[in-house]
Amino acid sequence: MSLNIARKVLEIEAKAVGDLAERLDERFTHAVELLMNCPGRVVVTGMGKSGLVGQKISATLSSTGTPSFFLHPAEAIHGDLGRLVRDDVLLALSYSGETEELVRLLDTLNRLEIRLITLTGSPSSTLARASDVVIDVGIPQEACPLGLAPTASTTAMLAMGDALAMALLDKRGFGEEDYAALHPGGELGVRLRRVESVMHSGESMPVVAPESNIPDVIYEMSRKGLGHAAVVAGDGRLLGIISDGDLRRLIQREGNRALNLTAQDCMTRSPVTIEGKELAIKARNLMERRRITSLLVVDGHGILRGVVHIHDLGATQLI
Repeated sequence: MSLNIARKVLEIEAKAVGDLAERLDERFTHAVELLMNCPGRVVVTGMGKSGLVGQKISATLSSTGTPSFFLHPAEAIHGDLGRLVRDDVLLALSYSGETEELVRLLDTLNRLEIRLITLTGSPSSTLARASDVVIDVGIPQEACPLGLAPTASTTAMLAMGDALAMALLDKRGFGEEDYAALHPGGELGVRLRRVESVMHSGESMPVVAPESNIPDVIYEMSRKGLGHAAVVAGDGRLLGIISDGDLRRLIQREGNRALNLTAQDCMTRSPVTIEGKELAIKARNLMERRRITSLLVVDGHGILRGVVHIHDLGATQLI
């Protein structure tokens, strides 16, 4: 029974979003232009469940290059109207288009000449008639078995808000570097930094000369604790890499004779590398694709500059 209800809910909500795509027209384009050319902030407002959706839309706009904040309409009519300034654009969410707290904002919007975009399921409502742009997010039915709880309607609003945000992102030419600048914290922030900002360099790099014997290689790998050693020429050029797995296989194959070999005898030539200016997320993707746990960082001339380990990128487990 529960699975049947769940499937029905997902089917109804998926159809609601799919229907929106078919209804997109020049009104959406007009809304994007208004938001793109807004000299102030995009202020998002809505009551109840629509307000919760509005908070998420505002957060998405802010994180993708469009300055935005959420204004609670009830708080607005009790003193927070001062947050609105003449250059703002208001994005209002109201499925009925008759939400009292939102309708009461209209006089202030007119006085400050603030442009209004409304997401609503009622294009002929009071709020819609007062809007510069109306985007119809109407649905055939809610996913709630009682037909009461906002479900498909809020999903449709959220999806349309995401569509606006992504259209703006594209129009602004907002890229990975811009996204990284706005997300410096947490694992995401680490992954969006430059490789050179998270790599091990200098004395912390495990480095051996090509003529180093295997006991010295083992000592260097153990001392630096990154699971490998880079083999580097006297001029700093990267020649190869030896991993702890390489050493285990070498000793298993050669026995004690392995101790008489040198780094250049058993290194992997042409190891996987990356340049320090690349984003750390690219380094992580490369490690996941090649199923390795470290990348050697080189400059354009093949000179070793550092090493980045999967753990430096916020990974909670090895690949």
